[in-house]
Amino acid sequence: MSKIKFYTDLNVPLEMHKVRIVQKLELLPVEARVRSIREAGFNTFLLQNKDVYLDMLTDSGVNAMSDKQQAAMFTADDAYAGSTTFTRLQKKLEELFKMKYFLPTHQGRAAENIICLGLSNEGQCCLMNYHFTTMKAHLVSQGATICECMAPEGIEVRSNNPFKGNADLKMMREEIESQGRENICFVRMEAGTNLIGGQPFSLANLRSVRDICVEYGLPLVLDASLLADNLFFIKRREEECKDWSIREITAAIADCCDVIYFSARKLGFARGGGICVREESMYRALRGHVAMYEGFLTYGGMSVREMEAITIGLEETMDEDYIRQSPEFIEYMVNALVKRGIPVVTPAGGLGVHLNAMEFVEHIPQTQYPACALAAACYISGGIRGMERGTLSEQRNPDGSEPLANMELLRLALPRRVFTLSQVEYAIDRIVWLYDQRKKISGLRWVEEPEILRFFFGRLEPFNDWPEELAEQFRKDFGDSL
Repeated sequence: MSKIKFYTDLNVPLEMHKVRIVQKLELLPVEARVRSIREAGFNTFLLQNKDVYLDMLTDSGVNAMSDKQQAAMFTADDAYAGSTTFTRLQKKLEELFKMKYFLPTHQGRAAENIICLGLSNEGQCCLMNYHFTTMKAHLVSQGATICECMAPEGIEVRSNNPFKGNADLKMMREEIESQGRENICFVRMEAGTNLIGGQPFSLANLRSVRDICVEYGLPLVLDASLLADNLFFIKRREEECKDWSIREITAAIADCCDVIYFSARKLGFARGGGICVREESMYRALRGHVAMYEGFLTYGGMSVREMEAITIGLEETMDEDYIRQSPEFIEYMVNALVKRGIPVVTPAGGLGVHLNAMEFVEHIPQTQYPACALAAACYISGGIRGMERGTLSEQRNPDGSEPLANMELLRLALPRRVFTLSQVEYAIDRIVWLYDQRKKISGLRWVEEPEILRFFFGRLEPFNDWPEELAEQFRKDFGDSL
């Protein structure tokens, strides 16, 4: 894909698709937004979607399908066993990843559950470039632990390092030696590290991780949910791969791995998930768990219509014109915010724009959940729903103490092929206004704190009336504007 230049000085990302189905949005008055966030317990997950203007909570299951995906859904074979729909999906995955065995699951965290049940034991440790909330929870439920072998620059908020998702190879080797190979269940690499800003790893780094795994006889497991973004960044940022096709980069990544699992709510632009396995012995170790927890081996809890859409979506992932849209929109938004002095994670990663709450609301201590407070304020300021990715997304230690996150981020996801540039400009405008009012935002405390994955459905409250004060300032500055 060659870069498209404008004759004028305009420099904006250009979509290589057109929109043919639209969905009406509503923007509530600011006072109603305050009521809505209070009713949701200041947890953006608990907001009603009808009350949200720009839903930037996640890219999971909310990416726009193509016309070919929607058409393919009508060809689905709904046989319980031996479905030709499953065969089409399996063959597409084998074509791309060169792995013979495929186990379907209803989504990514179900794949995590199956892998942890089959490959980890109590007392073992999983080494990874960085953790993801649900994978960590599954490992902990098995009595296992995690060790993050993240390169130090990975948690530097401002950086021009193109591959902040790389693993620290020296640390990984030291952990294996100190803990003992028998105490390591597997090594996990996440393509597009979700919790530190969607930052990619390089192909060179993955190959080095593979060499360590081969040396010690450890399985290398890849979370490929955000693979599309990582593929784009490898092609754009890694010298060796600049002239490679996306398909060639995909094959090179897959060649390093023993297991590849993914959420098709992200990879494939549909809904579902699965596990690709290289060796038959490992496939046999996992398949019984699929039948027990997910469904039969040819649907795994997925709708066959979704499986048809995933098959097409995986092929579309090999098209640079499709996968570049979201990273380029994110980069555009990041650059615009940096230009205005707004603290964000750089360089621009995948998945979304990540505001640095530690700097944005530096007056709020981590124990009062600054990223969550910023998420609530962002909704009040513009009807924009983002997701806290910080201390609130962690889980308390067994002794009840609070582990403070390395980063306090508000993630504003840009689902693929969903938003227009004018909506991105609107989000930029409201964030700039909010930054000017940042001293009005205060912290939050728990009202209802679940023990597991508390960020999904816990409820909080503010220490004072800062939401109403923020809304009052909005009226002064914007008049009768929504």
